[in-house]
Amino acid sequence: MNFYERCWGIERANRVFNEMPKREDVVWNEAVKLNVKHEQWVRALELLREMQYSCMKVKGTTTVRVLQACGKLKALAQGKQIHAHVLRFGMESSVPICNVLISMYAKNGELELAGAVFNSMEDRNLTSWNSIISAYASFGFLDDAWNHFHKLKSSTIKPDIVTWNCLLSGHTLNGSYEDVLTILRMMQIYGIQPNSRSITCGLQSVIELGLLPHGKEIHNYVIRHDLDCDVYVGTSIVDMYAKRDCLDIARAVFNNLKSKNIFAWNSLISGYSFKGHLQDAENLVGQMEDAGIKPDIVTWNSMVSGYSMWGHTEKALDMIHQIKLSGLTPNVISWTALISGCSQNGKYRESLEYFIQMQEEGIKPNAVTISTVLQSCGGLSLLQKGKEIHCLSVKNGMTRDVCVATAIIDMYNKSGSWRSAHKVFKRIHKNSLASFNCMIMGFAMYGLGKEAISLFHEMCSIGITPDAITFTAILSACKNSGLVNEGWEFFDKMSRDYNVTPKIEHYSCMVDLLGRAGYLDETWDFIQKMPLKPDATIWGALLCSSRIHENIEYAEIAAKNLYELEPDNSANYVLMMNLYAMSNRWKDFDHVKELMNSAGLKNGQAWSWTQIDHTVHHFSAGQSTHPDCGEIYFELYQLISQIKKLGYVPDVSCVYQDIDDVEKEKVLLSHTEKLAITYGLMKRKGSAPIRVIKNSRICSDCHTVAKYISMLRKCEIIIKDGVRFHHLSKGNCSCKDCW
Repeated sequence: MNFYERCWGIERANRVFNEMPKREDVVWNEAVKLNVKHEQWVRALELLREMQYSCMKVKGTTTVRVLQACGKLKALAQGKQIHAHVLRFGMESSVPICNVLISMYAKNGELELAGAVFNSMEDRNLTSWNSIISAYASFGFLDDAWNHFHKLKSSTIKPDIVTWNCLLSGHTLNGSYEDVLTILRMMQIYGIQPNSRSITCGLQSVIELGLLPHGKEIHNYVIRHDLDCDVYVGTSIVDMYAKRDCLDIARAVFNNLKSKNIFAWNSLISGYSFKGHLQDAENLVGQMEDAGIKPDIVTWNSMVSGYSMWGHTEKALDMIHQIKLSGLTPNVISWTALISGCSQNGKYRESLEYFIQMQEEGIKPNAVTISTVLQSCGGLSLLQKGKEIHCLSVKNGMTRDVCVATAIIDMYNKSGSWRSAHKVFKRIHKNSLASFNCMIMGFAMYGLGKEAISLFHEMCSIGITPDAITFTAILSACKNSGLVNEGWEFFDKMSRDYNVTPKIEHYSCMVDLLGRAGYLDETWDFIQKMPLKPDATIWGALLCSSRIHENIEYAEIAAKNLYELEPDNSANYVLMMNLYAMSNRWKDFDHVKELMNSAGLKNGQAWSWTQIDHTVHHFSAGQSTHPDCGEIYFELYQLISQIKKLGYVPDVSCVYQDIDDVEKEKVLLSHTEKLAITYGLMKRKGSAPIRVIKNSRICSDCHTVAKYISMLRKCEIIIKDGVRFHHLSKGNCSCKDCW
């Protein structure tokens, strides 16, 4: 058997065993040993079962080997049976058997049983300690792992490199990356020299933490101790430099590798693809093939991800076809990369189309896919489609995933249903910082400032520390609700109580908050004293506030800066033209219009849409292309006539044209949100809210009309404009007229 196994492999050895007319204990034990050696785990367990039926004596070493097989196969039931056999035949005092029992139970996730075996041992060796430390560390019970480590140190047995590596691997697996670097330093203090496995954990932590200087120190250590010949260490170094945007260094390290495996090639290809050097990445794939290494699914997925992320959707789809041509099958990662890239580039419809195509090809979505598609639904405000994806995630048991749950909350918020978002939020068993941030931002979008502040305090009360994103959300909530004092309080708390340094987005929120509240002089003073250089968001906030309060002086300062910072943004010119029109300064109006024309800019067309059943109805300014256009205008005239009796007076200041008031009233009737609301009323079924999506800021006249219609027709109207949501009911709006 040994002769055939060494020369021709395990199958020939097993044939010899099967042909033997009479088998003794030694032969059975040898057969089990050889099958375990060749990782024929199932066959090894079958042989053990046959041995017991044949009343053969099982050696202690054989028991150790079949328990290893139970660990590899995660065969807990068989492992427990063998443990019973150990107890029945009095082998529980064997240290090697107990050690492998600890490992077997740990690999099957039974830490209590692993701990029970360890505690029952009268004699323990270093392997015993390493096994239990590894068990606790691997499953995230890091405190228990450290407790056993300290007990080991106080015993006569001293930790070795394996002990330290168990701690390193456990902390790496559980995302405690800073602790990994601390452990690496501790090892050297105790005189233990990190080996290739230790270094690989350290490099992974450096990658996750983005600590390139630490990575370079580890690289120097690798060179000094001749560890760079290890292919896994070399690959990790390539991966580190590639992911920290040091592609030249990554390429140099890669070129110096004595042995290049597919992981090293994939790390470099992924680095070039991620940074948009797509031609270089393609060239590397060709070189890889020339070197005799066939691209695997990871290689192709890196290319799909790169092309999709950088907006080359057709090329990404072509890579999916290349995967099929190479004999491989595109997997969920391939399709998710394509879907995610489309979503990141605002191609939400394409994202949803590829999601459907993916399912048609029999690929089941994972949590990342679902989160990405929900983002696309939110981007398009497709509430019905979002609900369908929510149902799919419930059906597949994905709502327990915190990323999916947060994406569902975000989708409902962006699709005009904050109540649904809040219901989902409350059902999450243990909300994370991300889900709190998402819900606070949702309240901010609807102008529910008090609710946002209440949720902020609830988050802090359960021990979750707010971050920079939290403060952007809470300041936005204060801004959208006109809560000036509360906004100042949170802005001051950032650095004072939570050690969060204000960024440009926080200053922008404060400028918007103060400006919209009418404190323009204070706003200007605030901008002057900012420690950061004002960007387009700061000047844009000042310009919007100046337009609201018709302050031409500050508006002109803001506009001058915006023309330089955003020369291609027509919205800045339009805002100034509107302000001049409101002030009857038509010469200045014409001057800005000439500047805009000379810059080759055009005013973007305003549009609104509403969804009836599964059909989206689109309304564009200045166009009467809807098939029911005549009926819509007739119904709108009736509505305007009725709400005038309730006190509605057209706000002709919202028309920025040099025409008389009668003509301005006619222009107001053509505003796209009015047409969309009217059509929604005409086709409304039951008590369902009317939902309208608009690409630009709603004017005050349309806002007033919507409030009157909600009161007249006793309906809910939800309008998403270019800035935020307006939830109108019974003549009131969630924004409380602060927008």
